[in-house]
Amino acid sequence: MDQEKKWIKAIQKRASEKAANKLISYYYKEIYAFVFKQTFDQELAKDLTQEIFISMLRGIHHYEGKAAFRTWLYKIAKARIIDYYRSKEYKQQKKTVNLLTDQRESDDVLFTIEQKDEVKQVLNLLEQFDHENRRIVQMKIFAGQTFAEIAAKLQIKESTVKTKYYSTLRKINEQLKEDVHGH
Repeated sequence: MDQEKKWIKAIQKRASEKAANKLISYYYKEIYAFVFKQTFDQELAKDLTQEIFISMLRGIHHYEGKAAFRTWLYKIAKARIIDYYRSKEYKQQKKTVNLLTDQRESDDVLFTIEQKDEVKQVLNLLEQFDHENRRIVQMKIFAGQTFAEIAAKLQIKESTVKTKYYSTLRKINEQLKEDVHGH
């Protein structure tokens, strides 16, 4: 998009507030929707979206145009969401347990997601599940929380958390494979 490049250059060269506002307006709804799908909290999504655009403006002088601007902006958004979940995790609980065997299946799904670059599709698939299943998957994958931490926070048995987590991942994985093979 030529207009996008003009806005970026105007911000980089002249610190143009008008160009910054136009660039933010252009991407605001899309980034807000992305953040909301990760948090399911309107106020939090607004705050994080604002922080993402502040980070974007602070770092725009380092943007060289090698990757598409949208890709660069999504990297900032993903990093901010991960930081949010990690900071929340550290405030609530300081114990860390390394569960490599439990991590294996989620790593496979993450690899599949990254390989196919189908984050939106996976998020849409995740929306088919109830709130609790979505939160469990988000807390495990995005926040890196242990099953014990998730169980404590949601006040349910650890075995229930594991069952729901693996069941949800399996269904998402099956759906991804079906979509790839066109069944």
